[in-house]
Amino acid sequence: MALFSSESQGVALVCFFPYLVHYRRLGEIMKVAISLARAMEFARVWRYFASVIAVLTMFAGSAKAQTVDEVIAKNIQAHGGLEKLKSVRSRRTIAKFSEGSFRAEFRQENKRPGKVREEFIIQGMAQIQAYDGKTGWQISPFSGRKDPDLMSQDDMKSLIVDADMDGPLVDYKEKGHKAELVGHDSMEGTDCFKIKLSMKNGDVRYYYLDADSLLELKLEIQTTIRGGLQESEWYFGDYEQVNGIYYPFAIEQAQKGSSSRSQISVEKIEQNVNLDEAKFTMPATKTEAKTPPAGK
Repeated sequence: MALFSSESQGVALVCFFPYLVHYRRLGEIMKVAISLARAMEFARVWRYFASVIAVLTMFAGSAKAQTVDEVIAKNIQAHGGLEKLKSVRSRRTIAKFSEGSFRAEFRQENKRPGKVREEFIIQGMAQIQAYDGKTGWQISPFSGRKDPDLMSQDDMKSLIVDADMDGPLVDYKEKGHKAELVGHDSMEGTDCFKIKLSMKNGDVRYYYLDADSLLELKLEIQTTIRGGLQESEWYFGDYEQVNGIYYPFAIEQAQKGSSSRSQISVEKIEQNVNLDEAKFTMPATKTEAKTPPAGK
C-alpha cells in the first residue's frame, strides 16, 4: 500500500520542483540525479582509497627510514658526526657524584686505542680502576689495599666497555655486537626509538633515543656478574656541546626496581689532552719496587 496517493505525490513534486510540468521531465531529472549520486559516490570512494594509498606510502617511507642502521647513523650525527668523534684521541671527564648525603668526585680519562682510568675520590683518597687495552687493575684503599691488584674478567667487564671512547653503537658490527630496532616507546611523554644491542661480551643494552633529537634519554643494561643478573637504568640530560660534540652533563643511575638514584653532575670535559701511558699501566707493588734485580 502506498503511503501517499498519486495526487499527493504530484503536489509534493510540484512543491519541491515547481518548474516541472510533465512527469517525463521528472524521469530525466532522476536520471541526472542518479548519475550525479554515482559520481559523488565514486569521488568519495576514490578519496578514501587515495587517502589510504597516501598513508601507506608515508608509512612505507617512514619504515624504510627507520632501519636500525639509519637510526644509529642519525644518533652518531646528532652527537657531532663520526669524523668529529674519531678525531678525539684522548678525553678527561671530571664530575661530582652524589647519592643521598654521600658525596664524591669522579674522574675518567680515556685514550685510544681502548684505554681508560677511573678514579673515585673521597676525602682525598682515590679508588682507582684502569685498563691498558689488555690488563685491568685496581687500587682499593677503602678495602685496606694500597697496592695494585689485577682485576678478574667479571670485575673489569664494564671497565672494558668504558674504554671504548666512541661507545658501543659506533661500528657495532665490527665490534661483534648485534643491533635491533625494537620500535617506538614513550618516556615521560617523549616519543623514543628503542634499540636493543646484544653485545659480544653477553650484555644486553636497550637505548631510548629521543625521536626528535636522536640523542640518548635512557639506557637499560643487563649484565651477568659472577653468575648473577644485574640490571641498571641510566638517564641522560642537559646535553652540552664540547668542541662540536654533544655530551650529557646530567646523569642519573639506579638499579632496576629501586627508588634510590645516584646523580652524576659533569663539571668539565677536556678533549685531546696529554695523558701519560703510565696512567693506564699497572704500577709495581711496593714489594716489587724494593726487591733488587737478580744477581745484584
